[in-house]
Amino acid sequence: MLLETALQFADSRNMDLVLISPNASPPVARVMDYGKYRYEQQKREKEAKKKQKVIQVKEVRLSPSIEVHDLEVKASHAVKFLNDDDKVKVSLRFRGRERGRTEKGFEVMERFAEFVKGSGAPEKRAAFEGRNLVMILAPLTEKERRTKAKAEDAAATPEGGAQDDTDS
Repeated sequence: MLLETALQFADSRNMDLVLISPNASPPVARVMDYGKYRYEQQKREKEAKKKQKVIQVKEVRLSPSIEVHDLEVKASHAVKFLNDDDKVKVSLRFRGRERGRTEKGFEVMERFAEFVKGSGAPEKRAAFEGRNLVMILAPLTEKERRTKAKAEDAAATPEGGAQDDTDS
């Protein structure tokens, strides 16, 4: 169809002639209400934005000489963040002579990962960034949480069901 004919056709229906694929041979055009099309497109984009989950990164700071109870408290905060579907950045700063005992920092990070393993898993293992040892923890998906819960339940029940070990 010629351009003039297509424009007359669109004008007679009070619609717009929209060029869909200008590089095709021949170019592809469509007769539509362009205002309505843009409105529906914006509505779809707005709906997609509503369904998005914005993931924040929360930070927990540790030191190489942290005590067990303090580590548990920090881990409980991290678990709370992970259960809210936020990522957790665990950073451990070495000061002065502590830099000579980096293995102690790796041990602390491993212990911390053990405390939070029910709610999150390391996305990035502990690695140095300057004088900080940094680890990123990501929340578990619902599917992973369910499978972990089933595994824990199976481990909690004794093998062989509900048999008694008492002698009669």
